[in-house]
Amino acid sequence: MPLWHIYHPADTYSDQDKQDFANDITELYTSFGLPAFYVVVLFKETEESSFYVGGKPATDTVRIVVEHLARHLDDPDMRKRSTDKLDEIMLPYTRDRGLHWEFHTYESPRDLWKIAGQFPPPTGSDAEKAWARANTPIPY
Repeated sequence: MPLWHIYHPADTYSDQDKQDFANDITELYTSFGLPAFYVVVLFKETEESSFYVGGKPATDTVRIVVEHLARHLDDPDMRKRSTDKLDEIMLPYTRDRGLHWEFHTYESPRDLWKIAGQFPPPTGSDAEKAWARANTPIPY
């Protein structure tokens, strides 16, 4: 389950920008077979007086924290490709708008999260595919 926290200065993104950004993020993960409902994106607008980088107000900086729970990458080449792909998704919403951006990714063990009271089905299992088709956690 990816959880994206997008910290940004006030008025950086319109409602449509947020919808488009969230859709682009969701499409990445569903392309790998994850259920769309796994993908959570939180836009956290931060006032200028509360957003500092290097001790100075950051009026042009977007900081993104990505938490991965459903998939983990141990192979260094896969980790680099994944990080590059995440960066690619961010570019139209950051660099291409003249913004400075930074991000990092956490990976949490699968056995430390639940959805609707259930542990998620095993990766690539028939149950996970059923969850993706139904776009909801169903008993398995």
